[in-house]
Amino acid sequence: MSLLVVGLSHRSAPVSVLERAALNADDQNKLLQDTVAAEPATEAAVLATCNRIELYADVDKFHAGVSELSTLLAQHSGVGLDELTPYLYVHYEDRAVHHLFSVACGLDSMVVGEGQILGQIKDALARAQELHTAGKLLNDLFQQALRVGKRAHSETGIDRAGQSLVTFGLEQLAQGTDVAEWAAGRRALVIGAGSMSSLAAATLARAGVAEIVVANRTVERAERLAEILTQAEDTDVTARAVGMEAVRAELTRADVAVSCTGATGLVLTAEAVTAALEDRTGAPVAVAETPQRTLPPLSAGTEDGCPLDLSAVQPGFSVAGEAAVAGMDAATLEQHAAWVDKGTVVERREDTRSGPEADAELIAALAATAATMGRLPERRRPEPVAEIPRPRPSLFLLDLAMPRDIDAAVHRLSGVRLVDLESLAEASADAPMAADVDQVRRIVSDEVAAFGAAQRAAHITPTVVALRTMAADVVAGEMTRLEGRLPGLDDKHRAEITQTVKRVVDKLLHAPTVRVKQLAAEPGGAGYADALRTLFDLDPEAVAAVSRAEDSTEKNAKNRGPA
Repeated sequence: MSLLVVGLSHRSAPVSVLERAALNADDQNKLLQDTVAAEPATEAAVLATCNRIELYADVDKFHAGVSELSTLLAQHSGVGLDELTPYLYVHYEDRAVHHLFSVACGLDSMVVGEGQILGQIKDALARAQELHTAGKLLNDLFQQALRVGKRAHSETGIDRAGQSLVTFGLEQLAQGTDVAEWAAGRRALVIGAGSMSSLAAATLARAGVAEIVVANRTVERAERLAEILTQAEDTDVTARAVGMEAVRAELTRADVAVSCTGATGLVLTAEAVTAALEDRTGAPVAVAETPQRTLPPLSAGTEDGCPLDLSAVQPGFSVAGEAAVAGMDAATLEQHAAWVDKGTVVERREDTRSGPEADAELIAALAATAATMGRLPERRRPEPVAEIPRPRPSLFLLDLAMPRDIDAAVHRLSGVRLVDLESLAEASADAPMAADVDQVRRIVSDEVAAFGAAQRAAHITPTVVALRTMAADVVAGEMTRLEGRLPGLDDKHRAEITQTVKRVVDKLLHAPTVRVKQLAAEPGGAGYADALRTLFDLDPEAVAAVSRAEDSTEKNAKNRGPA
């Protein structure tokens, strides 16, 4: 049997597809039950979050397993297989282990290092255990994934960005202010009632907003989410539901809006946001223009009007070289550009030589420059342009949809702060986490190797146990024969002979069984179990019986309490 995972995530599919493919609790239960009922799979677990839907299974056939798991995902998600297939990814055996460990560490999250995924992995394991769809492989895998994730967060600084996407987005909106302090007493509008929107609503409620309005095309789903928020024991928020037609009116009242829908077009246009803000403030909304630099009048500079003093250039150096512009500010260089546009330089250069001789001179000048300066002239970066001061925002917008729900032109509206997935990606990329990410990747690689070795070693254990059981049976049979041949043997001598024979057998089997476990733990060591069964003519059913007994013992232990 081998581990197989088939799934889709924010890395492979747009949010609109993830939203449509989202699985509720009942859907997940049915998917698990149907998976283990299918022929290729004996174990199954579902990891369903706002950003991913993954089906893990222990299968005996790769191609049949991929086909069956893909079909089941399509059936239970309600998205056609033909439409879903382009967004699916597949991981097998060690790659599947590596994928889950990376997910557990937050390396595969939209915001690297977020820790919420650990709770979601724990829930996925608990669901599979409750439905008895997780056997030894998936129990070991998911429990080890939890340990690896905790190790990554405790041994590295990866959780410096360890927020959920929603929390990270709210931090960007708050611009350095504590989120709870920033959110306290505000009115929030959540557009959409899917998994991501539900997470956003719950996060806002815990952050301390006073009111949450949930808008959704299906009002019943919005009402269910609003009811859950109102009844939550850890918050004191008022929540209500509206239809999508009420979004513009609610936006006028809202202080912060979070949108994540499966819409193919824009949910909030720049015009709609402008109208809502004007209704809110009673004043027109300004649009920030790109600042322009005003150049001073062209200075005389030289007789022909060029602002650069070309006479200062060393002989043999190109007039376009670095020495000609060294120390010049951006305004003067732009004056030179304007002067060039007048055609003066073009007219002068018409008289200059061109061809191989001129090229040779230019190459010689560049070579001389490199020899003197140790490098070739570089193009200078333009000076940064100071941003026009903007008023403090009175409306905060968080767009978590892909493709976007909110018009990107909203970025230019004064009094509005928009954070979307693009700006979140930029903010996350700027975080100084490269060393931490590399360290976590090394942890994942080490843990994958250790998990593989442990699984391979465990694979041979039933065979070793069956071999020792067979040896014990041989000793017992020989002692019975001895008692028949020596009926007068007293108990003391019988016990001494029995112990001696057992010691001989144990010593003969000790080194081979220890060594075979070591070899089996190495890559490609799966064949040693078959070799033992062949060499000692072990009954395959005896080996299978040991495996069943181990699984039964482990299952009973798990039913008595958490591992």
